[in-house]
Formats: sequence, structure tokens, C-alpha cells
Amino acid sequence: MTLKLYAHPFSSYCQKVLTALYENGTPFEWRTLSFDDSQVMAEFAALWPIKRMPVLVDGDRTIMESTIIIEYLGQHYPGPVSLLPADADTALQVRFMDRFFDLYVSTPQQKIVFDAMRPEAERDARGVADARAMLETSYAWLDKAMVNREWAAGDRFSMADCAAAPFLFYADWTHRIDPAFANVIAYRQRLLARPSFARAMNEARPYRPLFPLGAPDRD
Repeated sequence: MTLKLYAHPFSSYCQKVLTALYENGTPFEWRTLSFDDSQVMAEFAALWPIKRMPVLVDGDRTIMESTIIIEYLGQHYPGPVSLLPADADTALQVRFMDRFFDLYVSTPQQKIVFDAMRPEAERDARGVADARAMLETSYAWLDKAMVNREWAAGDRFSMADCAAAPFLFYADWTHRIDPAFANVIAYRQRLLARPSFARAMNEARPYRPLFPLGAPDRD
């Protein structure tokens, strides 16, 4: 039975899962989420009332949350690229870096973007300032962590890099990575060049005008 992915190409969390799918050439059926398609949106809401994408459907099983979807794919649809190492200690490092990018890069980045979408009177200037400070702290920590690493958890591409790719991609659009963080910038460039993420990024190009802060003329 064909996997069904309820997702949108411009979503960072969807790109995280798409990168994992493309790494292993895993076949799936797109169920593109769009307000213009009421049927798909109704299916999505019925599957997951929280209505946070992506959602993966495998027969009678519904899997939510990008990290869990990637782990599910590794267990049930393994491919040539193992995105979560078999060694328990190494797997912990991958999971930690995955959480780092989710919590300390994506979350503050999205805070800034979502705030820009609010009416002026409802904006949270203090919250945005805190989010920018968190991104600066995260960039600084990551720059040191990446001194001797090619990928997030070492020398092998993993689930953590599936998270890093879209989150650093959009974070740099939102709060520019300072040139002083050369290791972060170089790592981001390696991620953008990775064929699996490059494919997801290119599929999202038509939606760039929708970026609330204005998509920069790069990448």
C-alpha cells in the first residue's frame, strides 16, 4: 500500500520529512495541503485534529510529528541511508541534535515569522527580541559544535541533518547568520547542496513570495 504524506512543500517540518524520504527514494503519494482543496483539508483534520503538518498515513496507521515519522520510516521502510544509527549512544547524539534544531532554531525562527503575520496591535516585541537572542545563542553554540564535524552528529548524514537543513535554511532568512559563525555557514551550504534537501527546496521555490518577511534573493 502506498504511503500518503499530508504536507505542504513550503513547510520546514514537511521538508524535514521530505528530505528523509528523498534520501532513500521511498515512494509516497503527495496529499498537498491547500485551502483550495477542501477534501484534502477535511481528510487532514479528521486524521489529526491538532492540524499540524506533516502527517503520514500507512494503511490503517497514522503517524504524526516529523521526528516520529522519520523514525517510523527507518523501522518499516528502511533504505540504503540509515538516518538513525543502530548504536545506542550514537543514536542519542542524533536525537539530541534533532531536538536542538527543533527547539532552539526552528521554534524561535517561527516565533519571529508568525509574529510578523499578526496585526500590528497584537505583535509581541519582547517575544521577538527573545527569539532573536535565542537564535544568536544557538548559532554560537552550533559554530563550536561543528568545528570537526561534517554533519550534525559526526561524519554521517542523519535524521539530525534532515532537521537542520530546512530549519537553518529559513533561520538565515529570518535572522541572518553572522559571518563570524563560519562553521555554521559552511554547514548550511553543505545541507543546501545535499541532493535530497535540494530537491525539497526546489519544490518549494514557487511559494517563496509567501514568506512573511520577504524571501531574500539568494539560496
